[in-house]
Amino acid sequence: MVVNLLFLVLFIALAVLCGWLTWRAIRARRLWVKIAGGLGAGLLTVLFAALALTGGRGIAATYFPGAPAAPDLTVAGTPEQIARGDYLVNLSCIGCHGAVGPDGNPTEQQPLTGGWNIAAAEGFGFMSDMVTENLTPGGKLASYSDGEIFRALRHSINNQGTKLGFMDFLPYKELSDDDTQAIIAYLRSLEAAPSAGVTGDSLNYIGAIMIGAGILPAQPPGAASVQAPPQGITADYGKYVATYGECRGCHGPDLEGTAESALGPAVPSPRPLVGTLDQAQFVAMMRGGVKPDGAPFPETMPWRNAAKMTDDDLAALYSYLTAPVQ
Repeated sequence: MVVNLLFLVLFIALAVLCGWLTWRAIRARRLWVKIAGGLGAGLLTVLFAALALTGGRGIAATYFPGAPAAPDLTVAGTPEQIARGDYLVNLSCIGCHGAVGPDGNPTEQQPLTGGWNIAAAEGFGFMSDMVTENLTPGGKLASYSDGEIFRALRHSINNQGTKLGFMDFLPYKELSDDDTQAIIAYLRSLEAAPSAGVTGDSLNYIGAIMIGAGILPAQPPGAASVQAPPQGITADYGKYVATYGECRGCHGPDLEGTAESALGPAVPSPRPLVGTLDQAQFVAMMRGGVKPDGAPFPETMPWRNAAKMTDDDLAALYSYLTAPVQ
């Protein structure tokens, strides 16, 4: 943060200096100085002011987000909570926070030691490092209270009160209070494992500009309380399955696909394909990672996580994908 604040001060100073030079040029006696100097210094004033304004907004949104207070919460850690948390974490969290292999990519295997640089892997390492955290008690979560972990999942805010970069764009804010507590219970039950390296976010000034300019807009906090729909093979519960199954993080809020953006390439909607399948074909496709025409899912599709879903959850997801978009 200190380096980013220094850049902010620098750009403010340059904007003020160029503004003063613009004023001096306009008051010059020679016409060419008025035109060339005024235009050149004026353009630089606008440039540096824009860099200061957008960078300042990004710094404020990241480091001073007006974070909601962490709730006063102690998770019971019942066997039922731990079992539910095990299911949820191994469906979604493990995809990014699993142990990394020799190539630096996640293996989707235990332990949940993280270490994957998402920013570098997704092509925006120029704006920051976003290295996934160690979620075992051997990582930073050991210094978090249960309420602070709850806030991290619900509002994408760490225990220092700053934004958790990539988490801010994922739909975990919509997890129910009960499921969020189940995840906490499971993470607390794990054996401590050491981190392989430095973890966490390190936003640079380019990243601050992108956030402040709305290219990567900071997301609003989650709701104070979230309740899941009744569990069952319904479209409503299927949408909730798509939330904790991490489908909506890539395919969009309503699984209608996403356009190309600073976060990555366009992602198609699964609805047209799924609409041609019956439930049994859909379940077989998600279990095996192969479409009915024999084409395998692309490597970027984390179908192995979806394959871990229960039959009822996959059936609910099918109901949601084949229902009209609300």
